[in-house]
Amino acid sequence: MSRMIGTVSMGVRAPIIREGDDLVEIVTGSIAEAMKEDGLKPRDRDIVAMTEAIVARAQGNYATVDNIADDVRAKLGGETIGVIFPILSRNRFAICLRGIAKGAKKIVLMLSYPSDEVGNHLLDLDLLDEKGVNPYSDVLTLERYRELFGYIKHPFTGVDYIEYYSNLIREMGAEVEVIFANDPRAILKYTKNVLACDIHTRARTKRLLRAAGAERVFGLDEILNAPVNGSGCNEKYGLLGSNKSTEDKVKLFPRDCQDLVEKIQAKLLEITGKHIEVMVYGDGAFKDPVGKIWELADPVVSPAYTAGLEGTPNELKLKYLADNDFADLSGEALRDAIKGKIQQKDGSSLVGNMAAQGTTPRRLTDLIGSLCDLTSGSGDKGTPIIYIQGYFDNYTND
Repeated sequence: MSRMIGTVSMGVRAPIIREGDDLVEIVTGSIAEAMKEDGLKPRDRDIVAMTEAIVARAQGNYATVDNIADDVRAKLGGETIGVIFPILSRNRFAICLRGIAKGAKKIVLMLSYPSDEVGNHLLDLDLLDEKGVNPYSDVLTLERYRELFGYIKHPFTGVDYIEYYSNLIREMGAEVEVIFANDPRAILKYTKNVLACDIHTRARTKRLLRAAGAERVFGLDEILNAPVNGSGCNEKYGLLGSNKSTEDKVKLFPRDCQDLVEKIQAKLLEITGKHIEVMVYGDGAFKDPVGKIWELADPVVSPAYTAGLEGTPNELKLKYLADNDFADLSGEALRDAIKGKIQQKDGSSLVGNMAAQGTTPRRLTDLIGSLCDLTSGSGDKGTPIIYIQGYFDNYTND
């Protein structure tokens, strides 16, 4: 009889990770313990994934508010700095903002509206229509914003991020002025020294600013991209992907972790005799229909993964085959015909094939990382390691 269970994603418990811990031993040891205690039976092409948080913690990749302030001051001059397009997050940006403000005399904070880059809303789009505001062209002062929209709090956190961020800046001794705009060049009316805090659109933002006459332009990816006074760093992403650790320290995105996933893969082969793919994952990519957030606060979903996770799905759409190629079949005849069609795949790309339309056109690491992020959650589940079976199965696998 055919196997009835397809893809399964399981959280694996692990010890609390501290700086200097050996993740190769901890991850493989946790899998071995799951095999012993819970009957886990590894197969070839299973996937083991670990959160970026435990990798960065083991690396000791941290930076303080003072480290951030020193780098910001050195790169942007320490006077009036335009801080544009930050995401609205106490976890992701608040401590970074404390450091940025400490490295300046005045912050001109420019927020995108009606939402930030990853979907956290300041206000509903319908409210802009009601008030006759064009978010593509209108630049609003704080006074005009309050006059139009009042004091709106985030539906889940209960935070008025405008007030919250303004207070953080003042607490660090800097003046603050808040404006609202979606064209990065709007900041140049206030200052020529700009820190672009957007994540996925940062290259375009910096290009537009430089072309429009900005004097000093940096992105968050260029702050803490090298150690400052013995701090951690991330050469490629800087402060992007960082999280709050304490009130004056952030955990940075992990660095140099390709060697880690390959060592874990080799160790798992020794333990299980199976070829298991391994990856590090951060934020997934999925939209909350109520809170509207897209996640995606990390610069990439996966900063490191083994070779078997490269590429995109290459799948046929079963319902298309059933409704078109084999519309006259049913029961076992339909099953056998579809299995035969799948078995005919030769590994060549199915892009453009009508029978592949509707299959998810995303990279494997982004899809798997999203599955892992949903499985592990971000709270107290205690499962920073995810074990996935059957992801690469199809209808023909028994």
